Amino acid sequence: MTTTAGDHRYLQVARTLRKEIVDGVYPVGSQLPTEHELCERFAVSRYTIREALRRLREDNLVASRPRAGTLVVPRPTTNAYAQDVVAIDDLLAFAQGARFAIETNAMVTIDDELADLTGLPVGTEWLAVSGYRRIDDETAPFCRTEYFINRSFAAVGRHLQRHTGPIFPLIEDLFGVSVVEVHQEISAVVLGSELAERLQISPGTAALRMKRSYTTSDGEVAQVTVNTHPSSRFRHAMTMRRVRDAP
Repeated sequence: MTTTAGDHRYLQVARTLRKEIVDGVYPVGSQLPTEHELCERFAVSRYTIREALRRLREDNLVASRPRAGTLVVPRPTTNAYAQDVVAIDDLLAFAQGARFAIETNAMVTIDDELADLTGLPVGTEWLAVSGYRRIDDETAPFCRTEYFINRSFAAVGRHLQRHTGPIFPLIEDLFGVSVVEVHQEISAVVLGSELAERLQISPGTAALRMKRSYTTSDGEVAQVTVNTHPSSRFRHAMTMRRVRDAP
């Protein structure tokens, strides 16, 4: 269990129980120990245990029923970030049908340059996975993709050569966490000679850089993704509506 000094005790308890559920210590349909038993195991108050169980319920891992205790339940097959804002399939549609060719997959320490790119703290360690995305019938890649995955979830790197599509659902499945928020920033950049050559486009071409930060229900950044698209190969569209007050 990886924790930081600022973690609340109930988050530590929730992470331990979450990992045990994912590892099959408590399979679907089984009952978690009672609150009293969990209090004794973790040497914490009943309030702390109840907060930890609340986290597990928010992650759709357990359900609490009167006189039945806390049961491990099947995870839903669909999910959404802020359902009143956007659905996952809409947000990540660009990744569907695209082949991601991984070139690097290694732990890195965030330096000043990477901190500017990702917004992550200098000196922290993250799993860096980078490569290029292509549509099957096209030779030129349509973007460069860089993933920075929280060290707590770095074991996901062993599964990526056989994985297609977005990485965060794999993190959710392997570690039993739920991504509840994605913050997206889009900025304009000019392609340098090396990246332009790899994208098979002229140096100095304008590009769009899209950074997404994925936050779990524990308030932890699980992943930061940076996609760099030549401007001619990407279009971002958004529809906004005015919200009118009810009469």
